Amino acid sequence: MSRTPPARITGLYRYPVKGLTPEPLPAAPLRVGQTLPADRRYAIENGPSGFDPAAPVWRPKTAYLMLMRNERLAGFKTAFDDATNVLTIRRGDEVVARGDLETAEGRAAIERFAAAEFADELRGPPRLLSGGGYSFTDLARKVVSIINLASVAEIETLVGATVHPLRFRANIYVTGWPAWHEAALLGEVLRIGSARLEVVKTTTRCAAVNVDPDTAARDLDIPPALLQHRGNNECGIYAEVIAAGDIAVGDELAVEQPSLL
Repeated sequence: MSRTPPARITGLYRYPVKGLTPEPLPAAPLRVGQTLPADRRYAIENGPSGFDPAAPVWRPKTAYLMLMRNERLAGFKTAFDDATNVLTIRRGDEVVARGDLETAEGRAAIERFAAAEFADELRGPPRLLSGGGYSFTDLARKVVSIINLASVAEIETLVGATVHPLRFRANIYVTGWPAWHEAALLGEVLRIGSARLEVVKTTTRCAAVNVDPDTAARDLDIPPALLQHRGNNECGIYAEVIAAGDIAVGDELAVEQPSLL
């Protein structure tokens, strides 16, 4: 195991509805085998996929509205209230939809919005999905995603443009590691206070990262640039929580070193 310099958390984000707006968090609890609270708790089904909320089984992201194919999602800003389960969707200053995602009426309000706004991109009637404790992540397991900002800076050099870090839709953004160092951490355990996370996979990038999160424009071609210059289209890592703890922006993130005893 190589000695790894500690990193520091510069941003924490969750995505209550897959494909919709990230929400910044000052702090968050990590629980064993879980995502950040309410991360990808919901998704908008793009036509019938066979998903059963009573017996949720993982489906690929193509089953849902998502940025890889539906970049206009980024043009709407959303906010989710944990206390009421109410999602509010805005276009600029205008509220275009609002509903309690744990009620049939509230889900129907969001479905009407999706049916009207994405009519030409739908394979069938949209359905707002809630699977209870299920998480609509890109992996068939509950993980936390981490982005190294030094790697994002390197991507800016590759594409010759400013790259907004939120293109990568990660949960934890860190600074302090050398560029691409995170790819060498597979199997390592990361420590944030009392929390422990095991790195289980690198993150393969699709066309979703080509979408600017502020403008909703598909204005870059990042995965091919990564393939050309690095031989893969990976940026970021997934980690599984193996010991609980509370984390916050500003916390140190370090690789757990083995005991010498």
